[in-house]
Amino acid sequence: MKRIAEAILSDGTKLPYVITDNPPSGSMKHTFFTPDKKFAVQFFNDSEQANNPDLHRRMEYIIGKYNPTLSEKNGGAKGNTEESADYFLKRFCWPVATVKYPEFGIVCPAYPENFFFDEKSSEFINLKGKDKRSNWFTSKNRKYLRDEECGNFRSMLKMSILLARSVRRLHQAGLAHADLSCNNVLIDPKTGECVVIDIDSLVVPGIFPPEVAGTRGYIAPEVLATSVFPVGDSRRKFPSVYTDMHALAVLIYEYLLLRHPLIGPKIYSKNSAEEDDFLAMGPMATFIENPFDKSNRPDELGVTIKDLGEPLEKLFIQAFVNGLHNPEERPSAMEWENALSKTWDMLHKCENPDCLAEWFILHDTENPVCPFCRHSARRESIVRLHLKSSLKGKNGIWTDYRTVNLYDKMKLYKWHVLSGVFPNEKADCTPVAEIYTTNQQWFFVNKSLEGLTSPEGLFIPKGFKFELKDNSFFRACNDENSLLISVTKGK
Repeated sequence: MKRIAEAILSDGTKLPYVITDNPPSGSMKHTFFTPDKKFAVQFFNDSEQANNPDLHRRMEYIIGKYNPTLSEKNGGAKGNTEESADYFLKRFCWPVATVKYPEFGIVCPAYPENFFFDEKSSEFINLKGKDKRSNWFTSKNRKYLRDEECGNFRSMLKMSILLARSVRRLHQAGLAHADLSCNNVLIDPKTGECVVIDIDSLVVPGIFPPEVAGTRGYIAPEVLATSVFPVGDSRRKFPSVYTDMHALAVLIYEYLLLRHPLIGPKIYSKNSAEEDDFLAMGPMATFIENPFDKSNRPDELGVTIKDLGEPLEKLFIQAFVNGLHNPEERPSAMEWENALSKTWDMLHKCENPDCLAEWFILHDTENPVCPFCRHSARRESIVRLHLKSSLKGKNGIWTDYRTVNLYDKMKLYKWHVLSGVFPNEKADCTPVAEIYTTNQQWFFVNKSLEGLTSPEGLFIPKGFKFELKDNSFFRACNDENSLLISVTKGK
């Protein structure tokens, strides 16, 4: 028979939870669940910390005025709409209430079921019920998982976009996570979904300082390097938005390339493993793909940042070369979100049925080879839309906007046909057009565009299609922000 206890929340609401002998426990909290398992009731391991009034006030701010999962109308983050709140409700496991009895604690939604392994996840070890922390998929542990559990390159790219968007929203709200790591982001590569957890330690700049330094491998080098100085020393650096930027770049690199960007063959100290690790992750950290310093480069890298296309290659250099020891140089979460979204449009389906990645970034049509399996793409499978936007005030002058690689049954959205529209949480995700191919012919199907004309100047009503031919041009719609689209095939 279940032992049921009752928590009294700050608003007086009573919430039952199930007492267990060995509740799940982390470094800061232990967790119980409500009988229906929809909510987690968490209490702090350190009673002194639990009684700290600063913690109580921090949680009040996090649950209220800084909460991106709650609309501004309902007391949440400034400028937050109901639609935006609903979107980020799926991206964060955000605390919903505080407990005042039997002791101070917090209430969070339970993680969705797809973020837990089941009995089919591995044929080697029993993972049923364990949560899907990132390092199961990006380290040597990956070999224990079934291939279908690991998703593919496309799903890992989707997760990268969602994580960058979530971190961008945190930073826009004036918050820093402070401990962004493989332990605090749960991922599901099968669906490409991710959720950020452990929200209660957020840093509110100027109001609530960080309580944790971070997790090994994700702590920014300046935080680790200055941890030798006592608290209060002006030389010591603490978690902030800048350290989040470092951790975000590490996670994205791990998701896409399945390795850590700083862990290479270089020996930094022979005195001790501890000193070597301190130098490798802190004051002497060196990017394994640094083009100017190859001292930490493994002999066999396999897929590299060059294989991810120019937008991501540029940001990884910015993050791990220019910004590794210069925090102000690091790319923001918004820059990552934009670059990843552009990269998404460069996806190409690998035609090798045995390729585990299934997709790759086709950025070089002179050498259209999947970097994961080395299979060459057929020229007839390469069809691209080159989107161009009109320069305001300069009629007839067009500038490159983005490039889209096409594949069968691909859907196009407003951001593919209009300038100034971005694929973020506010975007209308209703398809406006669809691509399909048959007998080596490629067709553009109008789903909802007004004023679409074919390259021959024919009006294409909704529900009708026209063939995409090499070196042809067309306008997507009659909107003043409509993009000019050119088609290339096999090049």
